[in-house]
Parts: sequence; structure tokens; C-alpha cells
Amino acid sequence: MSGLLNKLVRNDPQQRELRIIEGWNFRQLRLALNRHPDLQHRTAELSDAEILKSIGATQAFAEGWFAPDYYLFYPGASDIEILGRAYRRQTTLLRSAWERRGDHLPLAKPLDLLVLASIVEKETGREEDRSKVAAVFTNRLRTGMRLQSDPTTIYGLGERFDGDLRRSDLRADSPWNTYTRAGLPLTPIAMPSRASLDASIAPAQTNALYFVARGDGSSEFNESLDAHNQAVRRWQRRQESP
Repeated sequence: MSGLLNKLVRNDPQQRELRIIEGWNFRQLRLALNRHPDLQHRTAELSDAEILKSIGATQAFAEGWFAPDYYLFYPGASDIEILGRAYRRQTTLLRSAWERRGDHLPLAKPLDLLVLASIVEKETGREEDRSKVAAVFTNRLRTGMRLQSDPTTIYGLGERFDGDLRRSDLRADSPWNTYTRAGLPLTPIAMPSRASLDASIAPAQTNALYFVARGDGSSEFNESLDAHNQAVRRWQRRQESP
């Protein structure tokens, strides 16, 4: 219904829109705001902390706190206005998801849910796999296994990441390296969608602890390390074959 309403509203030729993409990090969001020609750019010279203060946010970091969606506005609106709307929407979505969660989840506070959902967002290639991806990380948290998520490690590298994740990167400790540290990373790593929040509070009923990309956006899920390693070799061969 929200998508239909947006289509109807967007028929107003005077309105402009900015889309916050699922899985963007805050640096990408700031870049999109700064590049939009119809916004007043009041945040361009502000730090992340100053931006949070300007919209009335009390969080210590900005990552994850802005809801992916289409945001309509009239030319001349400020980027602070857009950020405030996105922040309020995300806090509402997070509060709703947290209130609907099951008691069995290994999450102590709403921030844990936001962090987990951000990982699910970055690790999901196809919608039908989202709840299974959430289940793998939930199962790992429950059993004390390290999450070993590439996107968290890449996030910790920041602008140093050149597109090639090396073994040395996986061994370099940081608050976001889930290969070297147990539990959830320090902060979210992206802006999770409502779908990822919903998947994280209702993960699929599976004992899977591993998954590997098939190369077409989907993933294969397995419960044992042996089965996972076989799947990795199988899909690597298929991707390498001409």
C-alpha cells in the first residue's frame, strides 16, 4: 500500500524524490544527499555527530538509523529534513519489530536487532533466502560461533577496502571483524530494510550454520562444515568453468 501511495503522490510534478537504498551505509547516504540538486545542503560540512544532534537523535553513531525508502519533498527542502524523516521512520520500524520478536532470540536489546538486520541485508542476494540467512546468524549467536561475515569485516576496513578481501584482512582485528571477535559487531554495517528487520525477528526454522553463494544471487545452506566445504568446492568449480 505504501508503494501505491507513493506512486499516486509522485504524480505531483513539483515534488522531487530521494531514495535511500537498502544496504547503503551512512557514507553513501551522505553522498546521495550532497549530490541531489533540489536539496539545501546543510549537512555537507557537519560531522556525523553534529548531524545526529541536528535531527534530535541520541545515538552515538549514525549507521543503520535511517530507513531505506523513497522520500518525497519540494525543491528547497533541506537534507536535514530528509534525514529526520528517515530517522523517525527507522526508529518506528525498529520499535515495532522489537515488540513483535520471539523470546527465543539471542538478542538483548533493540540495537542488537538493528545490527543483525544490517548483516542480513548485506548477506542476502535473493528475497527468498532472507529468513534463512537470518537463521544462520541467529543459530551462530545462540551456539557461540563467530559470525564470520565478510561484509562486517569490509565495513571495518572503510575506504581502505579496494574490492579485494584478503586473508590478511580477515586476520586484522577490529570491532567489526567477526572472524576475530565473537558476537555482533560494534554497530550496524548498513541501513537495513523493513524486510531484514522482519526476517531477523522471525528467522527460518532450520539448523543451518553455513551458506555459500551459488553465483546467481541465491545461496546453498548446510548444517555441517563438511557439507558446506563440499558446496563451496562445487560452486567454485561451476563459477570457474567456461
